[in-house]
Amino acid sequence: MEPILLYGFPSGSSMGLVAALEWLGKPYRLCRVDMLGEMREPSYRRINPRVETPAFITDQGRVLTETMAIAAWLEARDSERRISFDPLSPQADRMHQLMAFINTGFTASFSPLWAAMEMEEPDPATQSVLRDWGSAGVIERHDRLEEMIGDTRFLVADHPGLADGILVGVARWLDFHGVADRGRWPKLAALRSRIEADPAVIYATALEAGETRPGNGACAGHVELAEVIERFGS
Repeated sequence: MEPILLYGFPSGSSMGLVAALEWLGKPYRLCRVDMLGEMREPSYRRINPRVETPAFITDQGRVLTETMAIAAWLEARDSERRISFDPLSPQADRMHQLMAFINTGFTASFSPLWAAMEMEEPDPATQSVLRDWGSAGVIERHDRLEEMIGDTRFLVADHPGLADGILVGVARWLDFHGVADRGRWPKLAALRSRIEADPAVIYATALEAGETRPGNGACAGHVELAEVIERFGS
């Protein structure tokens, strides 16, 4: 069977993994998950008890969660090195370093902003503190990532790869939360523009928005969440 990626909307970090699957070019399927609705239904816990996306059903029918674990699964099957590098190469080391930074401190810096926005019983004073704290953390993590960007067109090479996919799904949260103008970080802004203009990212963003758009042919179609839960949920 083809593996299935469960990706979330709106503005899920998992959008970049859809692009990575397109870059990989091997058959896969998708499952679109409403993170504000169906992901919070009790049945979703059968796929991921932590109530998060992405989630991934491997070609053996096993459920895999956490972005870095899914990325490692894809990397191990990237025999043509379209989205990764020789495991013993300096490029592989740099890719893992960047993915780890993006998936930990960079992504986590947005947590207070999401908490302020999603508060069930709004508390203006608490929300103001969360937004100030979150904005300061986001700006600091952007400063650090700006320092890490090198001379290649994308994060590790002159073509997009796993690290770029991990980045693109999260970096847009800067704009979503209105923290600062992306031009404050010129290298990162230019990098984001290149990634966002890639056909695979345009395709992934359109799917996330509920639009129908042709990809490169690797995607074998969507599977309904109810079917995924029924077939693969624990």
